Amino acid sequence: MSEHSIIDICVEPIELCKLLKIANMVGGGGEAKTMISEGKVLVNNEVVVQKRKKIRRGDVIEYKGEIIEVAYNPTKKSAEFISTVVSANKNSKKKKRAKSKAPAIPSKPSSKSSNERSKVKSISL
Repeated sequence: MSEHSIIDICVEPIELCKLLKIANMVGGGGEAKTMISEGKVLVNNEVVVQKRKKIRRGDVIEYKGEIIEVAYNPTKKSAEFISTVVSANKNSKKKKRAKSKAPAIPSKPSSKSSNERSKVKSISL
C-alpha cells in the first residue's frame, strides 16, 4: 500500500463531504460535493458518488492521489467541529429566545355590544 496519512475524527460516522473539508483535501464543501458527484473520490478503493456517505474508522479515502485513513479519537476535537457545535447551540438559543419574546397581541375590547354590531352590519345604503 502506498504512503498515506491518518486523520482523527471525533464524531463517528462522518459524512464524506465534511471529511474532505476537514482533511483539507478540498477548498470547501461545494468543491467536495462536486468532486464526489463526478466520481473523483474513492472510498476503500471504490468510486463513491454519495456526497453524504457515512465514513467510519478504518476507511481509506483517496482524492487526487492523496490518501488518508480515518481513525476515531473522541477526545480530539477539531476546531471546525467545535465551531460547528458552538454555532448550532447559538442558533438554537436564538430560536428559543425569538419564540419566548414574541409579543402577545392583545385583543382590543369592543365598546359596542354584539347587538349594536349586528345592527350596523344590517344597514345597507
